[in-house]
Amino acid sequence: MAVAMLSCGMCTSLKVTEKQPMSVPVFFSGSLALNPVQGLCINPKRLAFAGSTIIPKASSATALEDGSSQVTAAVPTPKVIIDLDSDPDATVVEVTFGDRLGALLDTMNALKNLGLNVVKANVCLDSSGKHNKFAITKASTGRKVDDPELLEAIRLTIINNMMEYHPESSSMLAMGEAFGVFQPYQKIDVDIATHIHVYDDGPERSLLCVETADRPGLIVDLVKIITDINIDVESGEFDTEGLLAKAKFHVSYKGKALIKPLQQVLANSLRYFLRRPTTEDASF
Repeated sequence: MAVAMLSCGMCTSLKVTEKQPMSVPVFFSGSLALNPVQGLCINPKRLAFAGSTIIPKASSATALEDGSSQVTAAVPTPKVIIDLDSDPDATVVEVTFGDRLGALLDTMNALKNLGLNVVKANVCLDSSGKHNKFAITKASTGRKVDDPELLEAIRLTIINNMMEYHPESSSMLAMGEAFGVFQPYQKIDVDIATHIHVYDDGPERSLLCVETADRPGLIVDLVKIITDINIDVESGEFDTEGLLAKAKFHVSYKGKALIKPLQQVLANSLRYFLRRPTTEDASF
């Protein structure tokens, strides 16, 4: 398994571990004609306050999804992890926002409205906060979610619910600029924040790592760019961590790992799209 999830009880950082068997199903392949996430219905619950750059430290209680409340302190960094690697039968989602999250019942109901089943859920608490982890499948097939548009819908649904029940989280999320009560406390320079690396991961696949400024529709756009140059995406993980998005994809070309020139083409294509330099299209 190329990318490991945070484990309950002893949560550690992401790391590259034992490789998957060589016969890995291709989730996204060929040239995908995907529409941007205009089909996703994420309704902003409140208007953002223009010009606000204050990190809110609420003095009153914050409502939780289960109806209880707690006194807030410094706003922690929200994290949403969507993992296609750790469970062969389900897509694993992990949500962390310090110790502020409740039972996430409304979030799970919202996911059911997307045609999904939550097949199992658990919570663990460590020094970094409360980790809410649940496995989801498509209700129609009982299989894991591998469609990029639906994965993006899952991500935006979770983030939208987090900002609805914890408005202070919008100051720490890129989505807060469009959907939240508070504007993000800082702006990220996408040119500086964007990092792209491709590593060898055996004879039949490579590991693509992307870190960039977060925004709506990013999962769909990344997969489209990769598949438009006929590279297959076999599996991976997509993390939303505050203002940043971090993706790890297992990729291949005609069933083989990417050769160095193709790795460079892939990295340049992604870098051009994400950073939007002033160079001409054909410059690389």
